[in-house]
Amino acid sequence: MKFIIGIGGVTNGGKTTLTNRLVKTLPNCCVVHQDDFFKKPDQIEVGEDGFRQWDVIDALDMEAMVNTVRGWQENPVKFARSHGVSLSPEAHEADLGEKGIHILIVEGFLIYNYEPLIDIYDKCLYISIPYEECKRRRSTRTYTVPDPPGLFEGHVWPMYLKHRKEMENNCDSIEYLDGMASREDIYNQAYESIQNSLLNNL
Repeated sequence: MKFIIGIGGVTNGGKTTLTNRLVKTLPNCCVVHQDDFFKKPDQIEVGEDGFRQWDVIDALDMEAMVNTVRGWQENPVKFARSHGVSLSPEAHEADLGEKGIHILIVEGFLIYNYEPLIDIYDKCLYISIPYEECKRRRSTRTYTVPDPPGLFEGHVWPMYLKHRKEMENNCDSIEYLDGMASREDIYNQAYESIQNSLLNNL
């Protein structure tokens, strides 16, 4: 059985923290991080707002991302091995994983805004936090390409609001997680929801 979980949400909302925790507790679990598919800085256009457009779908090589997800769908065992994920003995025996379960987490800020990906998810989770908290967390992070002054207010947040509205029109099965809750509570809520879905799919 193959099961794909989407973990979307606002920048600095806690997506990676939740993903890293779930990977340790879910069986035969691989991850595709959307952030790994950013184009090079010189390929990122400058928009009308005067900022490089990092927070839009064109900043990402989405075709490569979709191909990576398809690679997992075609052969989760091979994918896991090539990504250094240790599998349970049952998964190894059934080389294509007919026995047992294989889970893929797709994590990122625009995972519900790209048509070829929208229908692949068995479970859609989304973490949100309010503006002030998001701005505070973002200011404490160090990026390879540092944020220029005014980027958050002038580009990051407006793009988030635009994409969130778009996402809400695209997907009707999203479960929202409160990013202001404790890490433990967010994890417990997500884990319980995933377990329930897995039991229903067996």
